[in-house]
Amino acid sequence: MKILALDSSGLVASVALTEDDNLIAEYTVQYKKTHSQTLLPMLDEIRNMVELDLSAVDAIAVAAGPGSFTGLRIGSATAKGLAFAMEKPIVPVPTLEGLAYQMYGTDAAVCPIMDARRNQVYTGIYEFVFVDNKSGDCLQASDDCRQGDSVYEDSEYDMRVIQEQCAVSFDEIAERLNGLGRRVVFVGDGIPVFKGRMKEVLKVPYTLAPAHRNRQSAACIAALGSVYYRQGKFVDGAEHVPEYLRLSQAERERAENL
Repeated sequence: MKILALDSSGLVASVALTEDDNLIAEYTVQYKKTHSQTLLPMLDEIRNMVELDLSAVDAIAVAAGPGSFTGLRIGSATAKGLAFAMEKPIVPVPTLEGLAYQMYGTDAAVCPIMDARRNQVYTGIYEFVFVDNKSGDCLQASDDCRQGDSVYEDSEYDMRVIQEQCAVSFDEIAERLNGLGRRVVFVGDGIPVFKGRMKEVLKVPYTLAPAHRNRQSAACIAALGSVYYRQGKFVDGAEHVPEYLRLSQAERERAENL
């Protein structure tokens, strides 16, 4: 199964291609260019480098929001255009779930935070549970299983949602994390903005994702998109719309003036 993935939900522009459990190519850039300038050239570069036949792609996964309104529109329009041209489905992957998937397998709670401006963050809370794919039972991931114990051959981590993605103040999500009473790892571009506030309001142990794990990645969108594709969570190009979580500035100003 081949999944072509796009993520332009934040400062990062990222395109990736996976085949089954293998990452074939990823092109990620965070620089002073708009996603409208970078996304299609990056896709074309990957297509040429790996001699990709676009007709062989099974689905297009896209970071579906929340995030930058302009970035989401560019990613959505690109995905829809490809879906129509290739006659392939779109797998919409919530942006924060894609960010959380960077921390696959951690025993800590995962809290992605994106700077939503206006003293808010786009955020959610997630955890990884080790499960038996045959029975669906949760397992205790022991040292033996990490070393490849045959008992766990049909097992893997399942990402579960503790807090659905939302737009709230950092203090509000910190209060929820404190209530969980467990270690947490933060990921996302909101870290530099709220790093100081973390020290003031968090009462639980926490860590910050390192540089290679703290921004959006189309590879993670592709990996999670393949999971959702197998679960039947896909739409056709006409159905897909970004999930903004809140009104745009223009919509807010219009509502205030009514």
